[in-house]
This record gives sequence, C-alpha cells and structure tokens, in this order.
Amino acid sequence: MSALSNLIEPIFLATLKPGDYVGFTFFIGSMAMLAATVFFFVQMTRVEGKWKDSMLVSGLITGIAAVHYFYMRSFWAENGSSPTEFRYIDWILTVPLMCVEFYLILRAFGANVGLMWRLIIYSLWMLVAGYLGETLYRSNSAIWGAISTIGYVGVLYEIWMGSAKKLAEKSNEPALQRAFKTLAWFVLVGWAIYPIGYMAIETDGLLRNVLKIEAMDVIYNIGDAVNKIGFGLVIFNLATTSTKG
Repeated sequence: MSALSNLIEPIFLATLKPGDYVGFTFFIGSMAMLAATVFFFVQMTRVEGKWKDSMLVSGLITGIAAVHYFYMRSFWAENGSSPTEFRYIDWILTVPLMCVEFYLILRAFGANVGLMWRLIIYSLWMLVAGYLGETLYRSNSAIWGAISTIGYVGVLYEIWMGSAKKLAEKSNEPALQRAFKTLAWFVLVGWAIYPIGYMAIETDGLLRNVLKIEAMDVIYNIGDAVNKIGFGLVIFNLATTSTKG
C-alpha cells in the first residue's frame, strides 16, 4: 500500500503556489494531454483501416506526454527548478513518434520504412545532442547546439524538400496534401521554439539573458501542448475526411 502511495503522490498531490505561472502551465499541460489521449483512443475505435494506427500513435504521443507532465509539475512544485531530464525523456519518446506519423499517412502513397527511420534517426540526433549540451557539457553548449541543429535540419529537409514532400505532392488526395502541409508547418514553426529556448537558457547561447528560464518553461509547456495535441488533431481531421481508408 505504501508503494502505491509513493507512486500516486507525486502524480496527483502536487501543490500550486499563488502566482506560479510556470506551475499553472504545467497543470494545464498535464490535463490537456490527458484529455487529448482519451479523445484520440476513443476516436481510434471509430475510424477505419490504416487510420487506426495513426490515431493510436497520436494517443501514445499525448499519453506519454501526460505521464511526464504529471511528474514535471510535481518536480517544479517541490523544487522550483526546470525538470530538464523529465522533459528530454518525454521528447526522446514522443518526437520520433511524431515523425512516424508522416510515414503512416504517406504509406498508402509509396512511403517506405527507410523514410520513417531517417526521420526517427534525425529526431533522436537532434534531441540527444541537445540533452548533452544542456546537461553534461554545458560549457560547450553552443557546439552541442550546432550538432543538434543538424538533426533538425535533416527532419526539415525530408519534410519540405525530400521524399516525404515528393510523395505528398504525387498523391491524389487533397485532404492529405493539406494535412501534410499543416504538419510540416508544425515542424518548422512549432518545433523552432525548442532551439530558440536552448539558445536563450544556455550560458554561451546566442540569445542568453533575453528570456528568463521561467519564461522558457512556460513557452515549452504551451509549445508542447500545441504541437502534440495539434499534431493529433490534424491526423484526426485527415482520418475523417480522407477517401483512402
């Protein structure tokens, strides 16, 4: 019983101090991710064919994020510091899954497994290098940030100019083309907040002293919710409007 209490307590019993806008967004983020997860899993039973896989992945993305956000909000409430490790664990699991979504929606139009693995490898490259620069090698964070950017550029290339882009253009599905373009903008604009935040919070970052660490946590929290839930909603809309089941 005590073991169960130790598991439940950090998830559900975190306290929020008055005026704690960072904690407020952690609480909002955790509940928004949980609600989105329930929605996506329910909709998975209502869509047909290949879209079940896409909705399942959307639910996994927000579900993994929800669990981590419950822990991150508790960490913030107890320590008043940014939960960097929890955040990167979340990203390392969810960002590659977001890349998998591109493969799933393009699979019917000739996407091969190689595309999926390229996107996954690029995303992991981006995240692992960013984590090393933000934790173990902070004195050389600019170098690790540059290495991380190579992975981000790789994802952008595949989506905006590479094989993923070409497959979407060759499809005869207007709904898929619109959804693909929306997801591509999520990656270009929505994901851009993370390297911007990295440069702002590091001691030798190009944007150091521009924003406080607390402000970046708020931006990260809002960005996570918009990117992950937004990704899933675009997939849901595609699943319900596409003629290819």
